[in-house]
Amino acid sequence: MIPTPFLRSPPFPGIAASLAAVSVMCETGDGAAPVDDDVLDAIVAARVGGAFWGARPGEPGRSDRAESDPWALVASVQSIHAQADEDVALIAGLLGVSVIGPDGAVIDPGQLHASLKARIAAARYRDCFTGAPVDAMQAVTQLADWRRHIDGNRGIVAASGMAFWKRDAIRHFLWDGIASPPFLSADRGLRRARREQGALAVWPSRVPVTLPQDAADQGVALARVEDGFLRSRGLGAALHPPGSVVVDRTGIYYNARAANDLETLLATHDFPLALVDRARRLRERVCATGVTKYGPEAGQMIDLPAGRRTVLAIGQVDDDLSVRLGGAGVDGNLDFLKRVRRAEPDAWIVYRPHPDVQAGHRKGHLPDSVVLAHADAIDSGAPLMELVQAVDELHVLSSLTGFEALMRGRSVTVHGMPFYAGWGLTRDLAQPSVRRGRQLTVDQLVAAALILYPRYLDPVTRLPCGPEIMVDRMADGSTPPMTWLIALRALQGKFRRFMTLSAEFLHG
Repeated sequence: MIPTPFLRSPPFPGIAASLAAVSVMCETGDGAAPVDDDVLDAIVAARVGGAFWGARPGEPGRSDRAESDPWALVASVQSIHAQADEDVALIAGLLGVSVIGPDGAVIDPGQLHASLKARIAAARYRDCFTGAPVDAMQAVTQLADWRRHIDGNRGIVAASGMAFWKRDAIRHFLWDGIASPPFLSADRGLRRARREQGALAVWPSRVPVTLPQDAADQGVALARVEDGFLRSRGLGAALHPPGSVVVDRTGIYYNARAANDLETLLATHDFPLALVDRARRLRERVCATGVTKYGPEAGQMIDLPAGRRTVLAIGQVDDDLSVRLGGAGVDGNLDFLKRVRRAEPDAWIVYRPHPDVQAGHRKGHLPDSVVLAHADAIDSGAPLMELVQAVDELHVLSSLTGFEALMRGRSVTVHGMPFYAGWGLTRDLAQPSVRRGRQLTVDQLVAAALILYPRYLDPVTRLPCGPEIMVDRMADGSTPPMTWLIALRALQGKFRRFMTLSAEFLHG
């Protein structure tokens, strides 16, 4: 009988085991190269191997019949009774916990290490996203990413406010190694979370405004879910499912009034050199492919005047939570545009409407005559990042475009307090939060915002993936196909846009 690989993939729901597999045991013994201690050290650091996705003792929302996390079990005892080749014994050997064999004698830790190395070497390893062969260390790295993803979902026992067209993706994003949380109304979600002493995942803009206080009053923890910063090839408002989300246990990144997980990462993380180097390579890949939040761009570049300072002002959705909670008192697009002109009285200003507003899905439209009273030109068709790199200065309220511009080495003036402001990388016109002030590099910012904080879902395999895979998929167009909902939403947006422009024409 062929043994099970020690380094193996979680049983992701709806995904064929052969597709998700990072390893397969070899019948002939011609497996991977010999394993050195660095691989074992990486396994311990990541706590992967065996059924690491299993339930921990006393964990809310997990069935007593579910597979247990052997790492949590071993860490909670002083010794175990097991056979030398069992996962739990091999993990105990790594953690320095005594293993007592069937004969009642303590098994030599050296024997356990040798057995583990042999078992790891007896498997072949593969990149589940490309099918290419990899070594054991690369498999550990992949499993470590999955462990971090799954651990981030532990204790979430219900989800509320998730749009129906996002739910399939959200099920994958919030799977905790055993199950995905049920989608319930806010009231039912709170009751379930209180009963099971777990957390409620919410989409902040789609639950009652009283929910956070109700949750606090009832002692229920919230996990706020929002789109990530590398999202998909289409607009969320156009019903394109997200390829990335963030799950924040303390706040949410766009709310500058309170702490959140991203701000804490930026303020406290030690950013080891290997992580910063990974962030640099990711940033360079993002810039080289032209990927932005909504995917690669096309369009005609506008002409900019020679010999004059040029400024690009980025419009936003007026009622967006990022504007209300991170806008530092700026009252919508018109107020923002006026402030840009006051800050740049002699510049040639280009105003760029938000794509959701331009598509007719969201609030914030300004008539051309109003815009041109404060700006010199309006653009909605030029490739945004090409335009960002062509102007002398970018002005934003809280737009993600400011972060994307920093990644490309551009100068950014910020009127609000988005997550990337207050770290010494931007010209900040609003009073920065006292929780910020640490000086960061762009690659440290990228490491937190694109690697550590979000989670990603590969549109091809539907497996949780890293940002590098998402960038490659977005660059080559490997994203979910057009659905009837997306097509219908596009027509709805065009109709709203037509009605808005018609009203402007009729009223002069």
